[in-house]
Amino acid sequence: MAKESMKAREVKRQKLVEQYAEKRARLKAEGDYVGLSRLPRNSNPIRLHNRCKLTGRPKGYMRQFGISRITFREMASEGLIPGIKKASW
Repeated sequence: MAKESMKAREVKRQKLVEQYAEKRARLKAEGDYVGLSRLPRNSNPIRLHNRCKLTGRPKGYMRQFGISRITFREMASEGLIPGIKKASW
């Protein structure tokens, strides 16, 4: 499990990205790179990190399912993911 502080930091970054998305797009279209550099660093979507929706684990993230590989394996073993059969792990 990820630390609560790390999860909170990601939520804060996500809010900043949403808050400045329109302004960032407008400045980029105008070519105003000085204005872009004045925006908060964490408002850039590049700084977001994918995390497992259930455990918050940052590594081994599977985009298609939105969870980490470990969580995926546990759920597949329990039969919670339709269409996935446990072969030989």
